[in-house]
Amino acid sequence: MAREPENLVLEILRRIDRRLENVEHDTRDIKERLGSLEQKISLVSHDIARIDGRLDRMEQRIERIEKRLDLADA
Repeated sequence: MAREPENLVLEILRRIDRRLENVEHDTRDIKERLGSLEQKISLVSHDIARIDGRLDRMEQRIERIEKRLDLADA
């Protein structure tokens, strides 16, 4: 009879181990996906900064054009 509880404990430990492996796998997957998201957000931020710079330059050019055509408000 002492054998059954030992086997029961081992079976429970094996189940816990399998679940832990699943958790580790899921955690690894989540970390990879989070890293990918961080890279994409960084790229989007860089693109936004670049677009903002281009808009600033376009605004300056438009102001110069307006001044040359006497369309600018004083």
